[in-house]
Amino acid sequence: MTLQIRKISTRKEFKTFARFANKLYEGNPYYVPSMPFDDLNTFDPKTNGAFDFCEAEFYLAYRNGEVVGRVAAIINHKANEAWKVKQVRFGWIDFIDDINVSSALLEAVAEFGRSHGMTQIVGPLGFTDFDPEGMLIAAMDLNSSQMSEMKVRLADSPSSTTDLCFLFKGDDLKIDSWRFR
Repeated sequence: MTLQIRKISTRKEFKTFARFANKLYEGNPYYVPSMPFDDLNTFDPKTNGAFDFCEAEFYLAYRNGEVVGRVAAIINHKANEAWKVKQVRFGWIDFIDDINVSSALLEAVAEFGRSHGMTQIVGPLGFTDFDPEGMLIAAMDLNSSQMSEMKVRLADSPSSTTDLCFLFKGDDLKIDSWRFR
């Protein structure tokens, strides 16, 4: 049961990356599938103008030859310069329910950031603010019309809130904590 994180580069690997979330959430009536051809255009420097000011690497997690997760690591140089930060972004992050998989994927992003002199990791974000952002970590059994009800319930009862906190500190860009409340 060895877990491997692989940087991808071939068209076939990018297709696997683009289709992974649809496969992972297949059959979930609350999941809205992405369009892999649209994602492939987003990941292609020839069709995505953000590559004029961004660098990116894409990773797949494998266990026993099966894909079990994915993540994109992105450095938006324009945003970093404008905000005077050294941030690497993570996006398009999906994985099976396994802390080892999610940790290894985020560590790959952190290593990409460290190797480019970044000191912070943020996400989930895309190349720019026009890309998908955020992730659902609770209430996955609710449709969109029920989500406002969920927000009210969470706001009214702090003990039932669910937060996923990524705390990254220091020059070595380490993951300090995963915390669910």
